Amino acid sequence: MGETNTISTGRRFHFLTGADMQVDHHPLALEFPEFKDKIHALKLQDAHFAKLFGEYDEADKAINRAENGVEHMADTALENLKKLRINLKDQLFQLLQNTAQA
Repeated sequence: MGETNTISTGRRFHFLTGADMQVDHHPLALEFPEFKDKIHALKLQDAHFAKLFGEYDEADKAINRAENGVEHMADTALENLKKLRINLKDQLFQLLQNTAQA
């Protein structure tokens, strides 16, 4: 059995062994389950939200492919993509909060 590692995904922890080192992706609906219905509605009703959502989803999938060894990506490119994903997530969260308060 391999070494055990802990990966924090923001809201929950995954305990993985060397053989199980599959990194999960972070779909927005799982990151913010309390906004699941609002996310769906805004994707259909708000072009800006839909654009940001698409960019977030693409960045998240690219990070997932790189971290799971499906595609090669330089470390600096991966870090920049992670920063982009965080920035997009922050923007999307702000939009979700603003529409929830309206």
